[in-house]
Amino acid sequence: MKKLAKIELYQFLLENGKTTPFLPLYFETFGQSLGSAPVVVVNHALTGNSTVTGEKGWWNELIGSGKVIDLEYYTVIAFNIPGNGYDGILGNLISNYQDFTVRDIARIFWQGLHELKVQEVYAVIGGSLGGAIAWEMAVLQPKAIQYLIPIATDWKATDWVLANVQVQEQILTNSLQPISDARQHAMLLYRTPQSINARFNRQQIPSGEFAVENWLTYHGHKLRDRFRLSAYKLMNHLLKTHDITRFRGALEEVVTGIEATIHVVAVDSDLFFTAQENRKAVMQLASIHENIYYHEIQSIHGHDAFLIEFEQLIAFLKPVFCTQKQLNYAHT
Repeated sequence: MKKLAKIELYQFLLENGKTTPFLPLYFETFGQSLGSAPVVVVNHALTGNSTVTGEKGWWNELIGSGKVIDLEYYTVIAFNIPGNGYDGILGNLISNYQDFTVRDIARIFWQGLHELKVQEVYAVIGGSLGGAIAWEMAVLQPKAIQYLIPIATDWKATDWVLANVQVQEQILTNSLQPISDARQHAMLLYRTPQSINARFNRQQIPSGEFAVENWLTYHGHKLRDRFRLSAYKLMNHLLKTHDITRFRGALEEVVTGIEATIHVVAVDSDLFFTAQENRKAVMQLASIHENIYYHEIQSIHGHDAFLIEFEQLIAFLKPVFCTQKQLNYAHT
């Protein structure tokens, strides 16, 4: 694993008026050195981290030398959401997880960027929770982002998302195996009946257990072994707080100031952040934001398709990232 860098934030004022005296913000950079190339900020999802490429990189298909987000042309910055435990200690520090919101995390990321002397970024991209943070970052600094790319997410948590966050919270609070059990429930939101039925076809393993049961148990134990309960509670809670219009006004009023070109990427079979909600939002905003585009991944795999259907995602991203590469090449 690449060594994490750290920015120390002091007396950070949260949205609810409470102050966090000390908040270490861990991050990784990839590609070109800071200040020498366009900056791409990549936000991780609920159980993700800052290792977006390289050994154990969770988006290697998109980020790397010669990839669509080419490290020969870009500086990639990926922050860890404080409290995700990726540094080995942070997971124990966020005991007041209900004090934090997606807006707070976006403000923390912007403060981190400013500490790194980054005032403007070429693109902010993220999937699921990471996409929610990307939306909020664009509203907070509407002139500072050239491209906003929220994937498999929405500009708000719908009632459906809120309901599932509540179920996850109950499992995390009351279960004897909270991480494992909550993860098993979540996997059924991240995939679809078609995906699971096609994969397992009611097969049984030698023990007599159904293969799908074994698969769910495996994913539950796998997350339990690398994630912390405090981290899971925080990330789940953040989803509940997402709404870029909260205390701001109507959606059109909030988005009209964003100067970024917006590429919304949905998944046709997403059971969590549905494509229908994304299509409705883009249609609503098209009249007031001339540079908003809608893309839809076609997949049976549901929400997790943004981590599976790389060829489709690359096709959507090429016009954004290859144009800048060509401009850079023309000036060398």
